[in-house]
Amino acid sequence: MPVDVLLGLQWGDEGKGKIVDVLAPRYDVVARFQGGPNAGHTLEFNGKRVVLHTIPSGIFRSDVVNIVGNGVVIDPVPLKKEIDFIQSEGVDVRKQLFISRKAHLILPTHRMLDAASEAMKGKSKIGSTLRGIGPAYMDKTGRNGLRAGDIESKDFIARYKALTEKHAELLSFMNYKSEDAEGEKDFFEGIELLRSLKLVDSEIVLNKYLKDGKKILAEGAQGSLLDIDFGSYPYVTSSSTITAGACTGLGIPPTSIRNVIGIFKAYCTRVGSGPFPSELNDETGERIRQQGKEFGSTTGRPRRCGWIDIPALRYAIMINGITHLAMMKSDVLSGFKKVGACTDYFYQGEKTGIMPFDIVHNEVKPVFEELPGWDKIETGDSKNISSEFSDYVSYLEKNLGVKISFISTGPGREEVVVREEIKI
Repeated sequence: MPVDVLLGLQWGDEGKGKIVDVLAPRYDVVARFQGGPNAGHTLEFNGKRVVLHTIPSGIFRSDVVNIVGNGVVIDPVPLKKEIDFIQSEGVDVRKQLFISRKAHLILPTHRMLDAASEAMKGKSKIGSTLRGIGPAYMDKTGRNGLRAGDIESKDFIARYKALTEKHAELLSFMNYKSEDAEGEKDFFEGIELLRSLKLVDSEIVLNKYLKDGKKILAEGAQGSLLDIDFGSYPYVTSSSTITAGACTGLGIPPTSIRNVIGIFKAYCTRVGSGPFPSELNDETGERIRQQGKEFGSTTGRPRRCGWIDIPALRYAIMINGITHLAMMKSDVLSGFKKVGACTDYFYQGEKTGIMPFDIVHNEVKPVFEELPGWDKIETGDSKNISSEFSDYVSYLEKNLGVKISFISTGPGREEVVVREEIKI
């Protein structure tokens, strides 16, 4: 049975967690393939709002196996808090959750290195969440890192001390002042919890599931425009957020991938620094922020807001091989008399509909098209959708070249219009 991939097409915060939660009953396995606790996947059901950071969004479906893949970086401290909360909701986490032995660990000193690095950048800081994600991936590629499976080794403490001593030398060079044991107590409490979970060779488990005909959904974090290779470098995350990342982050072959579901908002948001061509630094942008409650689910930081960016979406659709689209937060734009769409850019004196190589150091001006707004969107059958909103959906499908299969009309699990079923 092939693997379906679900990922974000913008700068993250698109609403991936909700769609994973909606689709999870159709699958046997949900697997996270990259990122770390900087992710914030929000689910709302039974009057509750839950934010997941490391654990896959299928965890609240009792018959679904959830796997944290080798491409994820794990901080045992927030993982423990997350598991404690989920268990308080009556979920048997130890039964439903598998952790890849090859997933790398975030140490307390990684968080210190993150803070020190951002401080040194000054005005050029990238807007890191300061959770140690980047430094952990740097140790991974630098072949210095510790992995989840290492906690099963007798010499884990010695390896830990050797790595933290290297970090201490770097922190001294960067003039970062902190207590040597900052966060260590909580870290080792998290390690003890991690030891109580099912650590597995997840690539072997997943490929066996494939052979046995199990239905697998690969869940991405962040968004395609934050990809380490194809995002707005250097204002990107430290992992591969695109479809290809599902293969390296889970150990599955490219030939196993079938459907690729791309999630995007009816408008655009971005957290932190970096280029944002369609950003609205005016009352309209603030209105979108307030109506959409656009504040980071992990950090609480206000998100920058703007109209939808069609060239950027087309680019993300292309590099991911998107087969289905899901549009989120359509209800946030309800009541706007007019809505905008960025159709092209002015870049180096020319008009282009293609994402340029360098939008960081070169000015990019958006070309906007104005479209009629719509009133409140009713949940349920697509027949309830107003003609104005239906025209907006058709306009996007024409410009993006892919059908919008799902439309979210509110935060709840049930507030989704299904326009086309995905064949699983």
